[in-house]
Amino acid sequence: MLTSLQNPLVKQIRKLHSAKERHKQQLFLLEGTHLLQEACAVNYPLVVACCTPQWQTAHPQLWQEAQERCDRTEVVSEEVMAAIATTVHPDGIVATAKRSDRFPQVLFSGLVLALETVQDPGNLGTMIRTAAAAGASGLWLSEDSVDLDNPKVLRATAGQWFRLPMAVTPDLKATVQQAKQGGMQAIATLPSATLTYWEVDWRKPSLILLGNEGAGLSAELAAMADLQVKIPLSPGVESLNVAIAAALMLYEAQRQQREGTEIRD
Repeated sequence: MLTSLQNPLVKQIRKLHSAKERHKQQLFLLEGTHLLQEACAVNYPLVVACCTPQWQTAHPQLWQEAQERCDRTEVVSEEVMAAIATTVHPDGIVATAKRSDRFPQVLFSGLVLALETVQDPGNLGTMIRTAAAAGASGLWLSEDSVDLDNPKVLRATAGQWFRLPMAVTPDLKATVQQAKQGGMQAIATLPSATLTYWEVDWRKPSLILLGNEGAGLSAELAAMADLQVKIPLSPGVESLNVAIAAALMLYEAQRQQREGTEIRD
């Protein structure tokens, strides 16, 4: 059992708390039983797994599966677990996994989110979780956004991170243009728009453009939209949380696609 905070493996995993180190090592952290279960369920490539003796006793089958999938597994002390985890109260399991884009080739059809400069990991994680739940095809993320594999993003997805194709693009405008050339309609939300979001025909392949929590969508990206829509707000309310806005449109699209209903007036 690993008990020393000076152990080279412990030091390496602790470094993954930093975005710079995650990029350098091309690894990210999976924390908690649920995320490990979801990673195993989709055969996501794992590298190292560390658990406490208590967790090992409580989850023998999952630990066996982790041992079969990882290059290395270690039982560690509670002190070491507290050091390698980013959460205040870790549940006893931390793993590392390989960073990679998630099937970007499938992201030019169906219903896709295109997110520009999203900074809050809770917002991004919630949008990933909602997009997966609503049956979206995938998600594009601008390079200047929070990392897809930020630990807080992963936790906010409640395990759905592994269920949604996702990719980071160095040029979101070029990606949007490519999607449009492939037959997708680009839809942006703007307070000044005349159309409401439920007046859109979401049965067509659609790319939903959403921007930064404070600044919103850039003028350049908004100008690329085929349609600009608004979400009606009561007087005195300036805007909605970006994750809530995404959820409203994703589920309106799902409603139209599943029910085949006519667009409401």
